[in-house]
Amino acid sequence: MLSSTACFTFIFLLCQLTGPAASGVLKKLVGALGGSVNFPLNLSVDPIDSIIWVFNTTTLVTIQPKLADKKALIIVTQHRNKERVNFPHEGYSLKLSKLKKNDSGVYRVEIHSSTLQDPLTQEYELRVYEHLSKPKVIIGLQNNKNGTCVTNLTCSMEQGGEDVTYSWKSLGQATNESHSGSTLPISWRQEKRDMTFICMARNPISSNSSNPIFAWKLCEGAAGGLDTTVILKLLLSLTLLCFIALVLIILIIRRERRKESIEEKKGLNLHPETLNYSPTFGETSEYDTISYLNSTVPEENAVNTLYSTVQIPPKVRTGGEIPLTAHVARHTKEIYP
Repeated sequence: MLSSTACFTFIFLLCQLTGPAASGVLKKLVGALGGSVNFPLNLSVDPIDSIIWVFNTTTLVTIQPKLADKKALIIVTQHRNKERVNFPHEGYSLKLSKLKKNDSGVYRVEIHSSTLQDPLTQEYELRVYEHLSKPKVIIGLQNNKNGTCVTNLTCSMEQGGEDVTYSWKSLGQATNESHSGSTLPISWRQEKRDMTFICMARNPISSNSSNPIFAWKLCEGAAGGLDTTVILKLLLSLTLLCFIALVLIILIIRRERRKESIEEKKGLNLHPETLNYSPTFGETSEYDTISYLNSTVPEENAVNTLYSTVQIPPKVRTGGEIPLTAHVARHTKEIYP
């Protein structure tokens, strides 16, 4: 056991010193961030003394193939890679999991055999990509000239934009059109008002599309049509103005009514009050004697005399005088035949 391990270590060190000669065509692999990738390996030599997987210049794994009486010996040189490295189906093809961006690079496998003067090698180039998010569309300078809208739409990625290709789809016509590239020049008139533009972004592992861009929203009013949004804004503004005017009219009417009410109250306070005053005990009464006149003045007779009583009220304590009111106490009149 010790002798085989020592021999294996010796072969490994010898390979590191001499360096292998490339004997296979470079294979390009892609992987998704957080996913996994397989490095396929087809063995065509026998016997195999050792297999070494290298990333750039760093050894990842060293394998001593299994023999009839023992299992394969697998040595992962870096502890952080032990959970990420796997060899499915008890083979020697490498599976690397939990991919990171810095896993991108060149991988190489070296197959050492006592029957070969130089080891066989196979190289791989791995690129790790992110899944694309929704692309963003930027509308360029818009020009409305002679009823024609002229502008540019530019598609881009905010992040994860490595090796991304862009294309455009124009929908809404009898035949849909496609355009390659991140920038789409647009020139449309009334007959193309219903067109819709969509940007498609792709990378080696995923694709995504932008929100639709409607032609009628570009160069609003370019084709002579009035934008629905503009109409709604005008209607909303008109409704708001009418509401404000109605509120002002109501406030003015209420204020006028309040003024009239105040004036009516003031008018009532200015009219003097007429008090029915009854004589009280102890007040002085003045009498005026009116005689019945005829061609022949009869002698004064108490029965034929009309008496009137005039009462003068005293002043009101709070100020002002109560107008003089004549109250006829009693009229006594006798009709002569």
